[in-house]
Amino acid sequence: MSRIGKSPISVPTGVDVSLSERTITVKGPKGQLARDLPGEINVRQDGSMLVVERPDDERANRALHGLTRSLVNNMVIGVTAGFSRELEIIGVGYRAEGQGPRALRLALGFSHPVIVNAPDGIEFEVPVPTRIVVRGIDKEKVGQVAADIRAIRKPEPYKGKGVRYAGEKVLRKAGKTGK
Repeated sequence: MSRIGKSPISVPTGVDVSLSERTITVKGPKGQLARDLPGEINVRQDGSMLVVERPDDERANRALHGLTRSLVNNMVIGVTAGFSRELEIIGVGYRAEGQGPRALRLALGFSHPVIVNAPDGIEFEVPVPTRIVVRGIDKEKVGQVAADIRAIRKPEPYKGKGVRYAGEKVLRKAGKTGK
């Protein structure tokens, strides 16, 4: 039995979960998320708990059991607390400016500024010019937007300049030796 899949998900007060044929919809104070259930995995509600069940012990169903439980749990957490991902910018002249909560203007050493527009459900915050906070209720979308911003100028291994996740360790190379 999957250790992750068999643990129930507690639904806090103020969160409404509706189950249709193959879709689960979670509404909360921060918004609403919906997802199709994969394979033959079923979700049932027992009072204030959600239980994820699989029909048998086939390999595909075992693989989807824990995944489905994690996805549904992330939906419940997202509509109550939300998710955020922090990025930091390192480099001389590298900076970010917020253009409202839906757009970013990045100066990353290119000959032009890079404008990043937020997709639906995502907001940007720039507390200082070298730090970006990506916020939203969908964990998958928050992580993808943060990865897209990081991909614009990945940290390079010699000086460490670029956009990185907060707390990320960048392996440094030695560089050339002088004669």
